[in-house]
Order: sequence, then structure tokens, then C-alpha cells
Amino acid sequence: MLSNPRNPIYLSVMFGNRRGPPPPVAGPSPKFSCSRGLFVSFFYPLLVAEYIDFLRSVSPDNQEEFLAQLRRFNLGAPGEADCPVFDGMFDYFQLYTGGSVDAAALVNAKEVDLAFNWMGGMHHAKRAEASGFCYINDIVLCILELLKEHARVLYVDIDIHHGDGVEEAFYLTDRVMTVSFHKYGDFFPGTGALGDIGCDEGRFYSVNGPLLEGVDDDSYHMVFKPVMQKVMELYQPGAIVVCAGADSLSGDRLGCFNLSIEGHSHAVEFLQSFGVPVIMLGGGGYTMRNVARCWTYETARMIGEDLSDDLPEQAMAEYNYYMDTGKLRIQTSNMRNANTKDYLNKLRIEMLKNLSKLPSAPSAQMRHVPDKVKPEDEPEVDPDERGGGQLARERRIARGGTDGWEDDEPGSGDRYEYNPRSDPQYGGVARPADLAAGAAAVPNNNTRVNDDNNNTAEVNAAGATPAAATPAAAAAAAAAAVVVEPMAVDGTSNPSAAAAPAVPLVTAAPSVAAAPSVPEAMAVDHGVHGAAQDAEGPADGPH
Repeated sequence: MLSNPRNPIYLSVMFGNRRGPPPPVAGPSPKFSCSRGLFVSFFYPLLVAEYIDFLRSVSPDNQEEFLAQLRRFNLGAPGEADCPVFDGMFDYFQLYTGGSVDAAALVNAKEVDLAFNWMGGMHHAKRAEASGFCYINDIVLCILELLKEHARVLYVDIDIHHGDGVEEAFYLTDRVMTVSFHKYGDFFPGTGALGDIGCDEGRFYSVNGPLLEGVDDDSYHMVFKPVMQKVMELYQPGAIVVCAGADSLSGDRLGCFNLSIEGHSHAVEFLQSFGVPVIMLGGGGYTMRNVARCWTYETARMIGEDLSDDLPEQAMAEYNYYMDTGKLRIQTSNMRNANTKDYLNKLRIEMLKNLSKLPSAPSAQMRHVPDKVKPEDEPEVDPDERGGGQLARERRIARGGTDGWEDDEPGSGDRYEYNPRSDPQYGGVARPADLAAGAAAVPNNNTRVNDDNNNTAEVNAAGATPAAATPAAAAAAAAAAVVVEPMAVDGTSNPSAAAAPAVPLVTAAPSVAAAPSVPEAMAVDHGVHGAAQDAEGPADGPH
């Protein structure tokens, strides 16, 4: 259970087993003293465990109880901090982090040589600090998993922001080389200068390409291709991890580069051409329609497909996000390119000069290798059966009427999201998490009766038979129930835990498999009582 990438203890152990915190990336720093190193090696795993526990516990409803931790770990309320507290945040962290670690596990097992997790790429998060919309650094965990199999791992960041969290994690080692091409100057996070080259054993293994605003495709690849060619020749990595943030595209709401989708894609295609396993992760991107375009185009290109520039009709049928051009590729702007040829030449020469000081590809020392993560083969489940898919979509989108819907002016093709809090007829709990807590307080007023054939059924106080009293109705009601089992750290079922589950498990109510006859279908109480019983989960932990 400890090797499960979705386990919070796994995160704390993986973050806590490295040497003390790296020095600031802005300049050289003295080596750590032995006493300080011992202190840090003991203190930081505890701090990381506290940080993970805080992320599991905090929510918008109780964040006022964690004011000290919010300041300490650089979180805050929406609108007040870059990293706000929001509902379902720990589920989100588990999903994108587990996806990146699973991708590394598949590469280690030699099952794939190309993996995508566009949900990942949170390159600003630190060991015990959120930063720049990033809470858990899935890239660091992905690389740590790759290091169990590969002596050297290359990290390449083409997001417009410097990958400071990943560079900081591996600033002292030669087993990971970090290469970042980013906007430098008065721009977040303010790190990634040309002179930030690493320290101790990691000296010259941090490579930074600070670029100026307005860089276009030709200017970008004037530096990118020769530098990466030299990196691959000298370092010879066993695997490549790419943070392919789309905020370096032209027209991004926060970025100020002028790359086309083709120019962005050529960078990752160039890396793939060396025949080394590649893990593609997401990252930034704040013009939503262009992010979707970019990562769709790059996915297709890297699996050998060339997409038409005409978007499919399905993408624009219900709600058209692509009304700007209706095409896959985007037009670059006429913004001024501040990167002169003289500047780019000097930058390229200086970066290549630092690389020339590298020794031949370093080897890894003999040491105990931690247990590898084994990706789980989970059977595919029909989205309609697990509670998502078209059925759930139809429940979210109003087909008629406006009561309880956020928009009171329906029109053809408009989308309406159902909000229980605004529905005067909704009498249920506000959140699914309150279901189990409120179930015990709801009495069961149904009474069991026997008919002439000795068949057992339930009737309510009014004498009516509940809807679930027939086998077909019981099966339909149970199939619509989605049960998420909270899981304890040790892997056992823990229905009372306030934390989000480590793995969302979708299980059917017991009456689904036991619906052939009325007595069997009525073996468990229906309605809220059945949901509360299912929420307890099996005694032997997750399936």
C-alpha cells in the first residue's frame, strides 16, 4: 500500500528521502554543513507529512480553522492567493499526481515508450509549499519513479514560466538534468537566470534559457534545437519528461510569447526523434480553446497522425468554444520580438559553453532501489453505469423549465448547470459527502407486510409500496447509486474519515446482483438507508 502513488504517505516519503533543501537558484550557495544536513533530513519529512495532511483536511468550509497553515504553506481564499482552497482539491491532486507516477511506472515496465498526462505538469510546487497554481509537484514524483529504473532522466520545460519547483528538487544531483526555456525578467517566478547551473554534484546539470517577450518559432528553435542536440549527445538520458505548457503560445492571456501550435509541437517532436521514452505532461495555458488545440495537435503528431485544420462538427455542435476561427491551428500575432539575433546568438553560445564543461554521461551509484510502482489494470466501466456519461450529462443540462437552474433565460443550444442550492424544491443534502452523515438521522417509516403468497414487501405509512419494491425498480435505483469509499492510510475501509478517498471506487448497491425476486431485492432497506450501508464499504478494504 505504501507504494501506491495515490497514498499521502507515499508522497511524503518520496519527497522526504532526498538531501536537505537545495540552495536558492539565483546564485551560488555554500555547501550544507553536516549538522544542518542531519537536521534537515529529520525535519523535512515531518514537514511534508504535515503539508499533505493539511491538504487532505482543509476545505472552503473549514479554512478559517487553518489560517496559520494557509500562510505557512502559501494557500488562501479564492481571489486572495494564487493557490486557493476549493472543493474536491485533494481528489484532484491524487488524480493528476497518480497519472504522472503511473506513466513513469509504465515506462519503467517497458510497456510504453510514449505516455501522456495532460492533467499534470505542476512544475511550481515545492516540497512543502504551494506556488503558482501548483500544490503537489507531480513531475518530481514522476522523475523519482523513473530513477528506480534509469540512471539518468532528462526534464525539459517549454512552459513560458520557469520550472523552478523541479529545478530546485534536483539542483544538487547529476542524475537528473533540468532544461527550461522560459520568459525571464519581471515575470513569475523570477528565477531561471542563465547563471543558475546547479550546485555540488549537480553543477552544470541545470540548464536555463532565459528568453524575452515576443519570441517566435524561428527565434525559439534557433536556441532550442542546438542546445537539446548537445544535451542528448552528452547526457544520454534513459527517459525524458516534458512539461509542455501551452501558455507559451501566441495569444495566451498570461503569456507573452508568440509561438504557433506547429512551433510548439516541433519542440516535442524533436525530443521524440532521439528514440528515448517520453512522458508528456501538461502545465500552464490560460486561453482555454488554444490549450485544447495545442495538446490535441501534439498528441496526434506524436502518435504519427496529421489532423485536418477543420475542426469536427461534434466539437462545435453543443457549445462552440472555437468561434474565433473554427480551425485547429492558430494565427500568430504581429507583436514585437524583443529577442534580437545578437541576443539569441550570445544565449546559445553561453548555454553550449556550459554544456561543454560536462563530463561524459554520469553513472548511478550502487544502492538499494525502492519498490517500483506497479500500474493497476482496472477494467473499463461504462460511464453510464458508474454515474457519468450521457445519462449524467442529460441530468445536468435542462431540457425544459428553469426552476433550479442558474440561467433563467433558456434558448436553443444554451447550457444550464443545475445548482441544488438554488432549487426551492430540492430537500436533499448540499454535498455528496453529507449523504452518509445524514443517512443515520433519517428514520425508516416503511413497514414489512406479507401477501397471500408469503412474499414480503414494504409499505409506507400511507399504504403505498415504495418505488424500489419491484425487482426492476430496485435494480434501476441501485445502478444509479455511486458509492465512494473513504480509505485509510493503511488501506482499510474507513467510512468515518473526513479525507477524500485515495482511489475513487464505484460499487453497485448489493441489490443489483440480488434482484431476481422481491424477497431478495428487499433484503436491504432502500433509499437513504441503502446508501448509508453501501458507504461503509467492505471490511477488507478497497477492491
